[in-house]
This record gives sequence, structure tokens and C-alpha cells, in this order.
Amino acid sequence: MILVDNALNKREKENNPIKVGLIGAGEMSKGMMNQIVKYTPGMVVAATYNRTVEKAKAAYEYVGMNEYKITESKADLEEAIQSGVPAITSNIEALCEADGMDILVEVTGTIEFAANAMLKAMDHGKHILSFNAEIDATLGPILKKKADDAGVMYSVGDGDQPGVTLNLYRFVKSMGFEPLLCGNIKGLQDHYRTPETQKSFAAQWDMTPEMVTSFADGTKISFEQACIANATGMKVATRGMYGHHSKEHIDDLMNLYDIDELKSLGGIVDYVVGPKPGPGVFIYATTEDPWSQKYLKYGKLGEGPLYSFYIPYHLLFFEIANSISRMVDFQDIILAPKAGPVVEVVATAKFDMKAGEEIDGLGGFKSYGVCENYETTLKQNLLPMGLAEGCKLKRDIPQDQVITWDDVEFDKSLTKHQLYQEQLSLFPS
Repeated sequence: MILVDNALNKREKENNPIKVGLIGAGEMSKGMMNQIVKYTPGMVVAATYNRTVEKAKAAYEYVGMNEYKITESKADLEEAIQSGVPAITSNIEALCEADGMDILVEVTGTIEFAANAMLKAMDHGKHILSFNAEIDATLGPILKKKADDAGVMYSVGDGDQPGVTLNLYRFVKSMGFEPLLCGNIKGLQDHYRTPETQKSFAAQWDMTPEMVTSFADGTKISFEQACIANATGMKVATRGMYGHHSKEHIDDLMNLYDIDELKSLGGIVDYVVGPKPGPGVFIYATTEDPWSQKYLKYGKLGEGPLYSFYIPYHLLFFEIANSISRMVDFQDIILAPKAGPVVEVVATAKFDMKAGEEIDGLGGFKSYGVCENYETTLKQNLLPMGLAEGCKLKRDIPQDQVITWDDVEFDKSLTKHQLYQEQLSLFPS
């Protein structure tokens, strides 16, 4: 971002860095630390929470932060932040309550833990940047409402597909074009992948098998596209999205979509498997302006009525520093729900399941997530994928059948369920 680099260089010259707190010290968080410490002027990692302190220590030392303070005390944490000493804590409440940080970045990929942490942080005046599409797709509308009520900002970050897509969406709209499809390019889709099948691939990249499974079984892309839908107002054309397979270039696939259907739905989110360039994101947009049509043709974007715009990559943690500066220095929300849910991700049986079985977590052995329009999830009482973990089946469920609230028993005391009920009350349709 052109404005961002100037803003960060100005902060560096004035010795006034943005002080960042990180919730989580996993692989993505480690990448953020590396990017901030080594390559981002005007920004510092002030403090990091992780359940196990050793993991945060290893991340700090990997990026060259060899002088740090470990503390479980809010007061000691604040003292370290004020004195410019990077801190580590396994006390999430201390991190969420401590003064001196400009923003917290949540990067755990959890639902229940992340929800509690975000609420605590908002109550103590913290802006939240989330690298967690799973919680945004599930509880983003209520979290955005609570952030607004608390007078703080809530946003999903750049670097993952939702933020990259919204950047492109805003760019396309700013030229006067009407986006009709926000798409995601995948290399693989197999609903029946499990942590066992993905174990060796996960080990190559120091990721958990569950994380990699959620990428492969379609759950992650469903969460990502739901985030985009809720930020733009777009719907899905069918349960699970079309998910076309092709080896062609994305510029050559516009014939797969009916422009009248796209317009009637107010635009859709979708994904394609296999085309070039990948991985990346794309937008199909239209315009009725003859002058625009003339010069889009001159620019080699074709005859219309749909025009293809794409970004052939998403750069993960490399782009997060830009998101942090956009929020802190420019009060710019990268991605957040416009209002209530438009699309939800609903839980679907990965294999035949028996009464009494407990649904495991995202990227597990029991279920995968698919996108469905919110009004349909309400009418059919469908179980959101982000709330499925820990639910116990009351009846047998065959493979590939969506799971309903009537099919499960669940712990109503959990924060995620309470927030979802509040979200339903706020946005009943």
C-alpha cells in the first residue's frame, strides 16, 4: 500500500512505532513477527500470548528478539510494553487488559477461545485485527456490532483470500464497475480428506494436520467466501457454491456464469478448482457505460458483458503489517460484515455418523463445511460449522447430509453459542 509505507517510515523517523499484540504464536504468527521485526519500519511486536510460553519464546528467538520478558502479570506486561521490551504471557486476560498496545492481532483459528479473547479486548478498548476467517464467518456480525458499541475497530486482515478479494472489490467498484462475482481459485477440493490423509503434507510446512485438512476438504474456502459474502451482501447461487473445475485461465471462464442470474442475486461468491493463475482471487464485473466498455476493450479485457479482474496470489502474513497500519493510521477496515449474515457455513457429515458421536473440530474426521444462504439456514434450522465442535448427535446422520440444530445436543453455556443466539436476535432474517 503506497500510503502505508510513507506512514510507517514517518513513524520510524519519529520513534513512534505502532505497538502490536499477538494472540497466538503458531506458524502464521511467527511469520507476522518475522515480517514486522525484520522488514517493517515504524512497527514493533510489543507482546504475545500463547498457551505454552516455550512456543512464543522459540518464535521470538527465531526472528532475533532475544531480549524479552515473560510475565503473567498485567502490571509487569504494561511495564515491559512501556519500556520497549517485547513481552510473552500465557495469561490471555493480562494481554487483553494491558494498556500500551495500539492493536491486537488474533491468529489462533479457534472459535470459543478467540470469541472470549476478542470480547475481553474490546471491553478494554482494543482494536482487533483478525486472521481468523472461521470466527468472522460464524460470529462476525455480532463481533462487529460489539466493536462498534465499544468504540473500537474490528476487521479481518489482508493476506488471506477474503482481505485480498475485498481490496480488489473496492478497486473495481472505485472505477465505476459493478462486481457480480467474487471468486477464489483452488488447486484441490475433496470433502473426505482427514487429518490422517493430510498428516505428511502438514509436517512439510510445520502446520497442524487439522489446519491442512480444512483447506483440502472445502471448509476453509467456505468460511472465506462467507466472509466476503457478509462484507459485500453477495449470496451463493447454490448450496456449496458451483465450484467449477477447469484447467483454463480464469479470464476464459466467464461463460460458465449467467449474468442475469448474477444480477438477480445481487452478485455471488463462488470458487473454481484448477484454473490459472492459482492460487489467487478474481472478480467478474460489468458496466453499462459505453465509454467504459470501449476502453476496457482497448485494455484487452474483452467484449463484455462480464470483465475479469484477478490477483494471482495471496501473501499470508507478508501483508498483515499493511493491514495493521491501515487500521491504526487510517482507520480503514479491510473486511467486516456490512450488517447481519448473508451466507453461513453449515456442517455436513463427512462420513456416516451414529447417534451419540461427538463432532470434532474444524478440519477433523467428522464433518466439513459448505456455504448456504442465511435465509435457508434459518428456515431449515441448519447447524453452523463454526459451532459444530463438541455437539453430540441425537440421531444417525448419513454421509453428505447437512446437520441441523435438531440433530444435536450442545453446551448452551459456551460463549460461542451465546453470541450466536444474540446474533440471531439482532438479525432474525
